[in-house]
Amino acid sequence: MHLPKNIKSIIIFRALQLGDTLCAVPAIRALRHAYPCAIITLAGMPWAASFTERFNKYFDDFIWFPGYPGLPEQELNPAAFTEFLSIVQNRKFDLAIQLQGNGSIVNPMIKLFGAKITAGYFKKEAYAPNRDYFMEYPDYGSEIDRHLLLMDFLGVPPQGNNLEFPVTDQDQKDLESLGLGIKSKKYICIHPGSRGAWRQWPVAHFAAIADYYAEAGFQIVVTGTKAEQDLVESVIAHMHYPAINAAGKTNLSAMAILIRDACALVSNCTGVSHIAAAFQTPSIVISMDGEPERWGPINKHLHKTINWLLEPGFDYVLNQAALLLHPVNKV
Repeated sequence: MHLPKNIKSIIIFRALQLGDTLCAVPAIRALRHAYPCAIITLAGMPWAASFTERFNKYFDDFIWFPGYPGLPEQELNPAAFTEFLSIVQNRKFDLAIQLQGNGSIVNPMIKLFGAKITAGYFKKEAYAPNRDYFMEYPDYGSEIDRHLLLMDFLGVPPQGNNLEFPVTDQDQKDLESLGLGIKSKKYICIHPGSRGAWRQWPVAHFAAIADYYAEAGFQIVVTGTKAEQDLVESVIAHMHYPAINAAGKTNLSAMAILIRDACALVSNCTGVSHIAAAFQTPSIVISMDGEPERWGPINKHLHKTINWLLEPGFDYVLNQAALLLHPVNKV
């Protein structure tokens, strides 16, 4: 059933990490286009407050979500959850949309938001607040297109499936302040980290790909969080060419500009791969979780997503790395 036209306030629930949240942007863009005057609020993890500020053309407000039983992203804070629910209920939203996933855990909670209309996904034979505005979760295709299928189900026309990442002058200044000594399109970003060690491609392989690009004349910038300092140092130690260690030095703003201006990115299938997709920076994405079609970039010509579980051969990745430079100016 299509959503009514007179919706004035919307709350979107997606309490996940950066890459996951970026994948929902095309659906949220479509929703904003359909309801240009509505107040759109994101309920998400604490970090996402800055996300709504960056994407302020789509979001008007943010409410911190303090966790829920069964969701692994953060530990439940019972007292804070009670307060969160009270805040949401008092706002009396016209529409609450569950964009978290198949709904098997969170759908009963979404119903408690008390919105006039509740919409989202449900898992077959599991609870759905209603069947008029809930579609069976599409367990296929890219994460981006899954959300657009829900928008289509709700009568919200798509506005493209491209990702975005707005940048500001301050973002540029944040990168320049690091003094990395790099020139736009003359360096390659190597990002070996991932939230789970089991999702990380071997250090020696990252180092070998980095050496290949260094031999071709590119500067190599190895990136990561402060917690990934040892991992980054290990990659550099395995290399035969020098590299810039940027671990722990870049905030999200600087990292975005760094990826935007890179000649290419080599990474695991993580949030940085979605930033590269947003900027159309060519990339090699190594998928270690068996879901490359879901989480890999949509543009298969610009981004080479490799399912390591099916193609665990370094020579294959090296060949893809070489092919990636063909449409780019070789040095």
